[in-house]
This record gives sequence, C-alpha cells and structure tokens, in this order.
Amino acid sequence: AVVSTQSTGDASDKMLKYAHKLRWQRHSTEKAFEDWEIGEGDWLDLENCEDSIHHPEGGYDCVICIGNSFAHLPDFVGDQSTHRRAISNFHKMLKPGGVLIIDHRNYDHIIKFGKLPNSSSKLYYQGDRIHRIKTSVLTVDGDCTMITLDYEIDISGTGLADSTDPMREKADGTLIPISQFRLSYYPHTLAKFNALLEDEFGADADHQILPDFMAKKPDESYVPSYLVHIIKRKE
Repeated sequence: AVVSTQSTGDASDKMLKYAHKLRWQRHSTEKAFEDWEIGEGDWLDLENCEDSIHHPEGGYDCVICIGNSFAHLPDFVGDQSTHRRAISNFHKMLKPGGVLIIDHRNYDHIIKFGKLPNSSSKLYYQGDRIHRIKTSVLTVDGDCTMITLDYEIDISGTGLADSTDPMREKADGTLIPISQFRLSYYPHTLAKFNALLEDEFGADADHQILPDFMAKKPDESYVPSYLVHIIKRKE
C-alpha cells in the first residue's frame, strides 16, 4: 500500500525538533519525508490537537506507538484510567479496519528475574556504547509499580567527556568515561496489557502478539525483549 500522508505527534519539544531536522535533511530525495506532518500531540487529548496535526477524514489506516513509549505514561490515579484513556484515543483515531501497533518491554520477565532479557541489546538501541544497564524493580505492598533502568553510556572518543565524568573498567581492562541517565516505566505485564487493549477494541478483535517483531520465537528457550501488539479496529 502507498502511504500518502504520515503524521507524527510528540509532547517533547526536543523530539519534535529532531523530527523536523530529519524531515529537512531527507525531504528533497524522499517524497515520504516531504509529506510528513509533524506536530505536538498529547495521547490523553488527541482529538484536540488539530492546530498542529490535521487528522484525515474517516481516521488513520494505522496508529504506531513503539519503542516502549507507552510505558512512559504514568498511572497517575493508580487504577490505569490514564492508560485506558490513551488507548481509547488511539482507537478513536483509527478508521474502521485500521490497525494499532503498540509494544512494551517484557515486563513479566523483568519483574520475575529483576533484570532485562539477554535478547535486549539491539532491537531499538543500536551501537556498541551501552556499557551497562542497571535494572531496579519498585514494589508497593507486593505489587510492582515501577521499573527503572539506569544507563551507563561509553562516551570515549566522542569529545563529550571531561574530568568530572565517572570512569568504568571494560572487560578488557580499558578505562572509559561514561554518561549516565535514568528512564522510568510503568510495568505493563502481558495479561494486563491484553486486557487494556481488548477492553477497548473488543475481546474478539483481531489481535496478534509478536515477540521482538518476529512471527514466532526461534525456539522455546528464546526470551523476547519486547512484545509487539497488532490489533485491528472492527469494520
């Protein structure tokens, strides 16, 4: 199918600036980038962002929310009503027969074992500069309420390092300067996320779950890093 219009919404000014820069760099050689519409959008109020994103009449063919993005949305009240509202808005943006593609990390594995699956290195985050990712599981009254990932990034040879940066030792004994940052996530388990989607789309909706974008696991011992949901709005 030919995609005539692509719309991208984000609440982050920095991400929007990056998207505008990418569109400018590639619009002259790739028509899809020339037609790419970029604007500020809030998952909790998608219908009212017409000032920056013009929704197509009848709805979108596809809404895509990947890269574990949805897990950044907090559960403000504690009953997942915020998550349900966002999923409902995604559903409303789709035309009948349209598809939502949305993913999340394998939080069941993280909660059970307290660390990322071994398959987690290259699916989204490319390159060889991740020195370490420390995983923390926060529980309240026995229930997991947050996952935090503390990243240590090798910045040697980038020109970004200075004397204040922490140093770490690599496996070969080399000392490297690192940059540190933390990401926090709501821990969407598979059962609860399935219920979240099917409460809105219907329990009988066409719903596939792909391990790391694969049609099936390579073997039974494979533990996916991400679970990708493809669910269709009813005709």
